[in-house]
Amino acid sequence: MPRGARQPNRLLDRTLRRYRFDTFFGHFVSHVILLTWSLIVLAPIWTMLVNSLKDKREIFRTPFDWPGGEAFTTAGYERAWVDGNFDVYFQNSLIVTVSSLMLILVLGSLASYALANWRGRGSSTLYLYFVAGLMVPIRLGTINIVTIVQDLGLSNHLQALIPIYVAMGLPITVFVLTTFMRGVPQDLIDAARMDGASELRVFGQIMVPLTRPALATALVFNMIPIWNDLWFPLILTREESIRTVTYGVSLLFGQYQTDWNAILSTLSLASVPVLILYLLMSKQFIKGLTAGAVKG
Repeated sequence: MPRGARQPNRLLDRTLRRYRFDTFFGHFVSHVILLTWSLIVLAPIWTMLVNSLKDKREIFRTPFDWPGGEAFTTAGYERAWVDGNFDVYFQNSLIVTVSSLMLILVLGSLASYALANWRGRGSSTLYLYFVAGLMVPIRLGTINIVTIVQDLGLSNHLQALIPIYVAMGLPITVFVLTTFMRGVPQDLIDAARMDGASELRVFGQIMVPLTRPALATALVFNMIPIWNDLWFPLILTREESIRTVTYGVSLLFGQYQTDWNAILSTLSLASVPVLILYLLMSKQFIKGLTAGAVKG
């Protein structure tokens, strides 16, 4: 091995040994850090859940205790689901989120496959164009977006949100998937082409299965901002039948009085899809985040 190639490997080995926790004290410190961080993350979820089962007086009296006896109530969930029409809001949010995510993953994976296999100046320029979308917030173009939506006759339609979210999610998706696809061995792709496989078959049967961790990462990264978005539903969806969950929650905040029990109940229900997605995709999500972290 050439001398120049040994130096980076030695530097990588020394760095990995430096940050390993092989001793008892190292294990103890690492577990304390992880437990502390877990408590910080779980504390808001616990507070939201237990207070959604209390009346307003108990929420302010004992905000961190589990409700017991007469303090336990599910009136907030009943008001949110029955009286607040939140079953329609959840349905609208699911339609918009699922449709947007499907289009983001399909279009983003196809674009990433093309950019990863296209060797030339045009590929780098187009890739930088996608990456630039990460640095420019889409809300800066709100006025132009509203004008386009009105010209297309999609104002006050649920379908108006889908192309906006697709445009919002493509930059991070192309960034993650292109980097991941460029790490796939080129010999594997060339072998499939020599066997007579078309580009579409190479993409569907070789590239997509190998990039499942990156797809899961892009899925989680895109679902959270789409599901929690309030800006565009507030501007483009005024009718009650096409409101989303976050828009519906914002209406519960009154000028003089706020129904915290209903708000916390709704937020607890709204967090369920995100938690389920992460639990189902956590293994692939972690693989996607750590892929290539120690490649030398």
